[in-house]
Amino acid sequence: MTTLPTHVRLVEVGPRDGLQNEKAIVPTPVKIELIDRLSDTGLQTIEATSFVSPKWVPQMADATDVYTAIRKAPGVRYPVLVPNLQGYERARAAGVGEIAVFTAASEAFNRKNINASIDESIERFMPVLEHAKTDGVAVRGYVSTVLGCPYQGEVPLADVVRVAKRLRDLGCYEISLGDTIGIGTPAKARAMLAAVAAAVPMTALAVHFHDTRGQALANILACLELGVGVVDAAVSGVGGCPYARGATGNVASEDVVYMLHGMGIATGIDLDKLIDTGRWLSAQLQRANSSKVGLAA
Repeated sequence: MTTLPTHVRLVEVGPRDGLQNEKAIVPTPVKIELIDRLSDTGLQTIEATSFVSPKWVPQMADATDVYTAIRKAPGVRYPVLVPNLQGYERARAAGVGEIAVFTAASEAFNRKNINASIDESIERFMPVLEHAKTDGVAVRGYVSTVLGCPYQGEVPLADVVRVAKRLRDLGCYEISLGDTIGIGTPAKARAMLAAVAAAVPMTALAVHFHDTRGQALANILACLELGVGVVDAAVSGVGGCPYARGATGNVASEDVVYMLHGMGIATGIDLDKLIDTGRWLSAQLQRANSSKVGLAA
């Protein structure tokens, strides 16, 4: 008999992973209000922004302004993505206390996007991990393309396991396993998670599904049945990977919370407030709300 977790921690990635893919620059005050609204919903983790080069991701050029202006709610964590030591130093100067680093399980994806192998990409942020350890800064690790790559197709499970274990061994307290192009189905998602969990404790794993093909909720459920207790999602289903063709649409936070609450799994999140925030954001972005629950409520 399957034993589901009694509580799931939702990691809200809308302000970073969601907004980074918007073509029109989102005004800084809108980003700040979004995070403040999310802070009022009961979320425990909200990924606030990314300290990347404005040249590569102009949408995140205001990272310092956003991070320093948001209201830090008690008990809520506000990690930021950093690609290198320069980004780490900017983040620390802004008062950041938790960061995330990013790599892929696909050699082709890494080569295409950052002109480096997987091992080289990890070497690039090794100084970040070393400084974070010295500074007492928690580090979350992202592994993308865990179920498929837009350039090489299938990604061997052994590569996913190797990269996830490497990040864990280097000090990442949690590894988020991402289906970057939304190609996975429940059986494949379950097999991937089981393989990684044989090398990394399930308590240190999270799942991150894009809903490109409408499979995200089914994939999440398949992983919950294996015991994963952390799920990434983006309010109103914004975003996706800006470098992967067709990979728009994170799973909507509202839809995940609705499913979890309907299964008797606690999140600590006020779904009505989350729905209101998703509707507000959709209006600000002048785009359709991608949350089914947001449209139906």
